[in-house]
Amino acid sequence: MRTLTSQVLVIIFGFALPGGHCELLVSALGPTRVDTTAGSQVTLAVSFSGAPDPAFTWFKGPLPVVTWTIGSELLPDIAQSHREVLRLEPNGSLTFLNVPSEYSSIYTLEMTKSGLGTASLNFTLRVFETFRNVSVRLLPETVTEGSQEFTLQYHMLHGVVEQQLWFFHGRPIQDHPRYSVQLGSLTVQRPNRNDTGRYVVSLNNPFSSETAHIDVTVLYGPDEPRVQVRPAQDFYLWGDSLTLSCRADGDPEPTAEWTFGGQTVSPGQTGVISLTHVQTTQGGDYTCTVHNQITGARRHKSITVVVYERPRGSPLCWLRSEDQVRLQYGCRWSGGTPPARLHFPDLTNSSGLENFTLTVNASNHLDGAGVTCVGVHPAGDHTCNVTASSPKDFLPAVGTGVDSEGKIVVSIHCVSEASPPTVVSWYRGGQAVVGDGAEEDIGDDTRRLRLRHRNVSVLLLHNYTCTCSNPLGSRSRDIHLQGPAIAAFALFPHEDGTIVTLTWEVPPTSIVTGFDIQMSGPDLPGANRKRSPDTYRTIFSKPGSARSADILELDPKSTYRFRVVPRALMSEGPPTAPHRIGPGEGLSGAAIAGIAAGIPCSILFLLLACGLVYFLVRWSGIQSRQTRYPVSRAAEKVVTPQTQAPSPPAYNRLHQTPSSLSVAPPSFVPPPPVRVATTV
Repeated sequence: MRTLTSQVLVIIFGFALPGGHCELLVSALGPTRVDTTAGSQVTLAVSFSGAPDPAFTWFKGPLPVVTWTIGSELLPDIAQSHREVLRLEPNGSLTFLNVPSEYSSIYTLEMTKSGLGTASLNFTLRVFETFRNVSVRLLPETVTEGSQEFTLQYHMLHGVVEQQLWFFHGRPIQDHPRYSVQLGSLTVQRPNRNDTGRYVVSLNNPFSSETAHIDVTVLYGPDEPRVQVRPAQDFYLWGDSLTLSCRADGDPEPTAEWTFGGQTVSPGQTGVISLTHVQTTQGGDYTCTVHNQITGARRHKSITVVVYERPRGSPLCWLRSEDQVRLQYGCRWSGGTPPARLHFPDLTNSSGLENFTLTVNASNHLDGAGVTCVGVHPAGDHTCNVTASSPKDFLPAVGTGVDSEGKIVVSIHCVSEASPPTVVSWYRGGQAVVGDGAEEDIGDDTRRLRLRHRNVSVLLLHNYTCTCSNPLGSRSRDIHLQGPAIAAFALFPHEDGTIVTLTWEVPPTSIVTGFDIQMSGPDLPGANRKRSPDTYRTIFSKPGSARSADILELDPKSTYRFRVVPRALMSEGPPTAPHRIGPGEGLSGAAIAGIAAGIPCSILFLLLACGLVYFLVRWSGIQSRQTRYPVSRAAEKVVTPQTQAPSPPAYNRLHQTPSSLSVAPPSFVPPPPVRVATTV
């Protein structure tokens, strides 16, 4: 009974602590979007926490296909039509064996546990087949300019298409009113001479890709040459790729060549050149010459290609402090052709090229105000923002360690959020800290003060102050270092009672280099020497950075007490209040003596109570059996002078008939009172 009570108290104490909250959680052990090939094996892996043995249900779309309770001796309930493919793992994961392509779907796992609600997780499974024997055909086989349309259709032996892309002359076919792209076909409305060329279809899925092409010739008569650049843009950026094409109408098709700067640049006479990774030096006029080999006619047409170089990245804004009095706003966006122009429209009308700085006096209206730098370039305008802000309130961070010389090292960090970044000043007892000695050292960024000494008492003698400042203001915080101390201490036993976990926290400004874990009770296995179980002894130590400790190999039938003693080298702080684990300790000798003395007193009190109850019952019965006589007026006046005796009832008036009581009854004189004694 004591053990059960202790377990209940431990459970209640555990849930009373911060963080005593249960929540049913389910998560994926891999991606939730799974692609696989037909005929393979794939697993939708999950894990859960928050409750043991929850109930699982897997859905394929809206249809439940598998149900089971984790740890149940019953086999999972798998839908009849899916038993050849689906398998449920012991942890609730779903495995597909030799998965067909029709098993592509959204699978949902719902996990339930009484009292904890429902947790769910969605997976997307896509099953693909590889492509084989892809070909494209033209309908109709002969295309003439002015006909209604022609259609390109692709066929394959088998495969699952996730994406299809059509290309014309190596360029992707974009949305256009004349092009109609559907699954399996490309239709060209109102074909003309410009539709002559090679059409390529690219079929893709995550596991295979295939391309097929067809050459289409649109018959047309002679016409003026057309010069095109694709993609068609007002200008091109450094590194872009573009294609120049020159076509002349005629049958047969005339030849064409391109010249740039007086030099022939086309590789042949097809009238198409591709410029990949174009440079700024390649900008200028390109001339196409079309020659009909049969007629001998020549025609010329030029096009201008403009190439700009985009500035690298995006504009970069920065803010600096000048003499801790003025603010210097800066903006940089370099590497462009032409150079980018930069300015701060919120501060001034002036501007600069590529790298622009502006210095202004610090003022309150700039505190928290965002300032935008606008970069202007033909490739596109871009902006960056910077906000000046005064230092915000902050909390110093204190860390403790031990250096190679065995000295205590206390590092105090003071960082305040501000823009431009703050400069930190340190004070000890109101005097500035130089920080260039062995015992006091200020870091290069001024944000860290490091103190060194062998005696923790010396470190506690002074109070320190850090001040973070920039041109817009300053903030200060005082640091009062404390000796070794522990702010919170808790004990968490494991289920079998052989392991406990101790956790503790340390005050923010406490100097702690280590902890002694102490225990009273039976010695742990492997102890070097036996000691009294009622005394505390250190079983092991932890470094100053530790906040928890595990004690193993405990006897569940024994009682132990644990506490933690903070240390700063050889100086000890106050130990924590002890926590106990194990069954009750039994009654002490004083308690047993008290119980022994109390038993006779309890019996005597019980007998007196029974006698009193018996007396009251007897007295009440005797009073109820005594004859009650009318009281004379004399006695009435003596006993109850304020109450009058009631007159006899009027019997004739009650019965309305003569009776023996119709005559007034004789007066009655009561006998003298008799003293009666009752023995209980």
